[in-house]
Amino acid sequence: MDELQDVQLTEIKPLLNDKEHDIETAFGVVHVTMRGTPKGNRPVILTYHDIGLNHKSCLNAFFNFEDMQEITQHFAVCHVDAPGQQEGAPPFPSGYQYPSMDELAEMLPAVLTHLNLKSFIGIGLGAGAYVLSRCALSHPDLVEGLVLINVDPCAKGWIDWAASKFSGWTTNIVDIVLAHHFGHEELQANLDLIQTYRLHIAQDINQDNLQLFLTSYNSRRDLEIERPVLGINENTAKTLKCPALLVVGDNSPAVEAVVECNSRLDPTKTTLLKMADCGGLPQVVQPGKLTEAFKYFVQGMGYMPAASMTRLMRSRTHSSSSVGSGESIRSRSHTSNHGEGSAGTPDGIDLQDAPQTMEVSC
Repeated sequence: MDELQDVQLTEIKPLLNDKEHDIETAFGVVHVTMRGTPKGNRPVILTYHDIGLNHKSCLNAFFNFEDMQEITQHFAVCHVDAPGQQEGAPPFPSGYQYPSMDELAEMLPAVLTHLNLKSFIGIGLGAGAYVLSRCALSHPDLVEGLVLINVDPCAKGWIDWAASKFSGWTTNIVDIVLAHHFGHEELQANLDLIQTYRLHIAQDINQDNLQLFLTSYNSRRDLEIERPVLGINENTAKTLKCPALLVVGDNSPAVEAVVECNSRLDPTKTTLLKMADCGGLPQVVQPGKLTEAFKYFVQGMGYMPAASMTRLMRSRTHSSSSVGSGESIRSRSHTSNHGEGSAGTPDGIDLQDAPQTMEVSC
């Protein structure tokens, strides 16, 4: 974890070319921050954060990471904050009906229309990953690719619902949100990181607004996606049509949910990236490894030229020679890449034509 940077939350000031918008939609106002200018017909990178966070606290460490600049010079970035979760958001009036997760997804086409954007490559985390997935299912023409971190495609079961209701009576919302982000091991071991996010969730996010967002997420429907099977349902299966990169840390509480999502997606368009020595916030703890994975994902879509040998490739080469197995990324299940094996993929990321799951040893 030598790449762990000082956690940068809301103290990061916007760049001069950041433009903030409050966009009216059929389901309420949504706060959006645009960074950079759209490049011709290229999609923008659109992000959506998880509960207890906003785009700054969720993604500053990632987008301010040095190697990420190699990617963002090719794309404009559109950060979406869920209603009431942005920095300095006022409380909602009494009786306000917070949008459902489906309605949050339906806000995104209005955001693109308002900003005159044609399509996006999405990066979503947790609740945000669910929102982007729902948008991609309803509006596949708007979504060219998805990076889904800690995604849960399932509705909250009645046992989970009852447990969350009970915990809501006995535990404050900050602890509930922390347990959503971090597994038990990480809560015990990574005390500085936990304390940073505890303070942020408690002090920087309006607690009533947060409760509304959390309740909406806990009331989500199942995505109702299924894996297409050749000769059986390949023309009728409801699933994501775009390339998808699923990401989860091996100590994350979301591991089972992400594996379940992987099992329901088209294996010819999906890659599962399980990051070793990583917990619930891979974009914070391992920004370099996630940046590298995102770069090859975008290159596989044909949007970036082949890059020179980078930090990840060097570490992979060193790992292969020192371990002796030649496999720092191990194939474990039936998920295939979607073209990342083209020019620009490092030797250390061994993407084969055979279906696979990648596990990155970070």
